[in-house]
Amino acid sequence: MRLSSRTGLPSLLIYLGIGILLGQDGLGLRFDDAELTQVLGYSALVVILAEGGLGTKWQEIRTAVPAAAVLSTVGVAISVGVTAAAAHFLVGLSWQASLIMGAVVSSTDAAAVFSVLRKVPLPKRLTGALEAESGFNDAPVVILVVTFSALHETGSHAWYMIVGEIAMELAIGLAVGLLVGKLGALGIGRVALPASGLYPIAVLALCVVAYAGGAMAHGSGFLAVYVAALLLGNSPLPHRPAVRGFADGIAWIAQIGLFVLLGLLVTPHDLVDDFLPAIVIGLALTVVARPLSVLVSMLPFNIPWRDQALLSWAGLRGAVPIVLAIIPMVAEVDDSKRIFNIVFVLVVVFTLVQGPTLPWLAQRLRLNDTKEAKDIEVESAPLERLRGHLLSVSVPDHSKMHGVEVTELRLPGGAAVTLVVRDGTSFVPQPSTVLRTGDELLVVATDQVRDAAERRLLAVGRGGKLAGWLGTGSSASGRAADRGSIGLAE
Repeated sequence: MRLSSRTGLPSLLIYLGIGILLGQDGLGLRFDDAELTQVLGYSALVVILAEGGLGTKWQEIRTAVPAAAVLSTVGVAISVGVTAAAAHFLVGLSWQASLIMGAVVSSTDAAAVFSVLRKVPLPKRLTGALEAESGFNDAPVVILVVTFSALHETGSHAWYMIVGEIAMELAIGLAVGLLVGKLGALGIGRVALPASGLYPIAVLALCVVAYAGGAMAHGSGFLAVYVAALLLGNSPLPHRPAVRGFADGIAWIAQIGLFVLLGLLVTPHDLVDDFLPAIVIGLALTVVARPLSVLVSMLPFNIPWRDQALLSWAGLRGAVPIVLAIIPMVAEVDDSKRIFNIVFVLVVVFTLVQGPTLPWLAQRLRLNDTKEAKDIEVESAPLERLRGHLLSVSVPDHSKMHGVEVTELRLPGGAAVTLVVRDGTSFVPQPSTVLRTGDELLVVATDQVRDAAERRLLAVGRGGKLAGWLGTGSSASGRAADRGSIGLAE
C-alpha cells in the first residue's frame, strides 16, 4: 500500500500476482471456469462503479461531463478502430478477434483510475474528466464486446445497427439510473431506518437495483448503476461518510477477490508466446489510438495541449479489460484464449509503465495542483425529538476556514458552534476563537436552518471570512454543487 501511494502503482496488481502464485504454475490450484469468472467480474464491476459514483463530487466533474461523454463514445470508437487494425495487420488476428481486442482494451478501468488519480494531485478539470470517462465508457464497450463476440452466430451487423443499439441501451441505462437515483435519494432522506448501519446497505442495494433495472429493461446496467450512485453520492444522504466508507470497503473486497480470481484463471506459461503481440497492440493503443481519440474528441472543447497529453497517458487499464476478455471465451469465439492472454499481458505491462509515470508526467506538464483549497466535510446526524441536527465539520488542509474566527462564520440564527476538537483536546469555543486546519467542529442547527448552515460553512471553507462578498455564498444556482461537496450522514 505504501509503495502504491508513493509510485501511483495500483496495489491491486499485488493481488493479481497472488492469484497467479496460487494457480496452475504456482501452488497448483486449478481454476478454469470462465463463465463463473464473468458473473463474478460483472458483480465486482457493479460495486466498483457504485463506489466510484458515490465518491465523485458532481461540481468537480460537471464541466467535464460533455468531454467525458464524447471520449466514452466517439473516443472509444476511434480506439477500437485503430487498435483492431493494429491487431489484424501487425499481429495477424482475424477481423472478428481484432474487433473484440480493440473493444476490450479501449475502455479505461474505473478501479485503476479511481485508485491512482485520487493520489495524484491533478486539477479538478482533469480528474473530473478522467473519472467521468471511466464511469461512462464501460457501458458502450460491454455492448461492443458482446456484439462482436456474437458475430459468428448472428452474422454481420450493419454499423448503423450497432450504433443504434448502443445509443438505445445507453439511453435506457441513463433513464433508469436517473430514476433510481432520484427516488432513492428522496426515500432515504425521509425514511428513518431502525439502525444507522442499515443506511450504507440501503444505498448499495439501490445501486444494485439500478443495475438490475437497467439490464431488465434491455439497457446498460453499468451506466445505470454509475448514474444512480452519482446522484445518491451528491445528495444529502444520512450518515454520508459512513456510506462512503462502507462502499469503499466493499469495493476493495470486490477488487481484491476479482484480481485473485483473474490471476487464478490465467496460465502463465501460455503467456510467453503472446507477450510480443501484447506489446505491439499495447503500443498501438497507448501511442496512437488513445492520443488520436483524445485529439479528435477534444476538438469541440478547446482543451489545452498539456491537458490532452495527460488525458492520453492517463487512460489506465485494469481488471475491466481482463473481465471483458472473458466474454468471447464464454461465447466460444475462435482465438478467444489468445485474446485473453494478450489482454492480460497488455494490462499488466502497461499498468506497470503508466501508473508510476503519471505523477512525473503531470509534474513535467506543470499540471500538479497541490495548493487548491479543499472543501470542508460535514456530517449530519438528526436529533428527532429535539427537531435539530448535529453537524460534524472537519477543516482540511488548505481550507480557507483556517484563520477565521467563530463569530466570522456568520451562521444563520438557530445554528451555533458548540464544540471544537483540536489536537485531541475538546473545548467550548468563544466568539473570538480562531479556527485552524485540522480542527473538528460540532455545530448544532435547527431543522429550519440546517441546509443554510451547511451552505454557509462550505462557502467559508472556499472563500474565507469574506465569502459573502466574494461570490462564494449560497446562491440558488450553487446549492446543488454545495450539497454535492459535503458529506452528510443521519
